[in-house]
Amino acid sequence: MTSTQQPSTGNRPVIDTPCADPKDALAHFQSVLSYETDCWSVHASIAAGYSGFVLLDVRSPELYIAAHIETAINLPYRRINERNLARFPSDALFVVYCSGPHCSAADRAAASLAGLGRKVKKMIGGIAGWKDDGFNLVAGTTEEGGTNG
Repeated sequence: MTSTQQPSTGNRPVIDTPCADPKDALAHFQSVLSYETDCWSVHASIAAGYSGFVLLDVRSPELYIAAHIETAINLPYRRINERNLARFPSDALFVVYCSGPHCSAADRAAASLAGLGRKVKKMIGGIAGWKDDGFNLVAGTTEEGGTNG
């Protein structure tokens, strides 16, 4: 075997590892949904005119100005602190996004928000997922956006 080959696990890699009990699977996936949302759900909420969350684009101001989701507020993850969150209600739900699966800024932002006692979900896919789903982006200043709903 060469160094680039993986050890053989049989010819049934999907089923060689048993799946979880349905009750355990339910608990797991319900838990995942409490931490994450997807682009379609965010878009549907915004399109309906009510979302009940603050959408944070946690990328750099330059990337935000070039293209962002219409109702998003730019707050780079490194600038998340109590002072910069003071304008939002303490019980606000934040939905954070970054460039996409190759970027950890949304995870870092979510960790910072949770560490400050704020409710947070990550929009999986980020800008890349948003575009993959066929949704439009807008360009403009960092003063755009606001609380939805």
